[in-house]
Amino acid sequence: MPPAVPAGRHFHFQALAPVNPELRTWIRGAERTLAATRILDLKQVEYRHPDRPAGREFVVVSAPDWVNVAALTPAGELVLVRQFRFGIDAFSLEIPGGVIEPGEDPVAAGIRELREETGYVGERARLLGAVHPNPAIQNNRCHLLLVEGAVRRANLAWDPDEEIAITTAPVAEVLAAVRTGRITHSLVLCGLFLFESWWRDRLAAAV
Repeated sequence: MPPAVPAGRHFHFQALAPVNPELRTWIRGAERTLAATRILDLKQVEYRHPDRPAGREFVVVSAPDWVNVAALTPAGELVLVRQFRFGIDAFSLEIPGGVIEPGEDPVAAGIRELREETGYVGERARLLGAVHPNPAIQNNRCHLLLVEGAVRRANLAWDPDEEIAITTAPVAEVLAAVRTGRITHSLVLCGLFLFESWWRDRLAAAV
């Protein structure tokens, strides 16, 4: 069984892949915005290796941080949402989540997104960890939140382009959906991976 991840921890894999002392950090240089949109900016950034005279330009997606929420009800079920995703032109089964506003605390953002998307409000909330969605081209992080004692008692506050089916399912059923490919959103899978570790520790402590 994997160890629990302390609240708010990020992943560091030095033990698995020791840092090579010969590796050099690239030097960031000039940048320009190629496109600015409501949800992200596309930038062209120059980087130069310390041992090489010429720099190279790379495309970087500059986006705000995100948060995903594993909300556990008193009955031991997880809150799930199904909504249409334009990137895949299909519906996706997920845990609630959304964009963190500028200056907003990730825990507060997760509580807000959970309430607005599903109407669920919990008693206890804490970070399980954070991941970089795609460090090859993106500069943001996705924070993964656990909310316990979630009950539906708030009004929904969807964005104009949101249309969400809300449901709950037992933890075992949700984890089975992960293993059988019914849940395919990579950041949702990260959140449920961390949640499963916490869940197993909780079950073990109850024995």
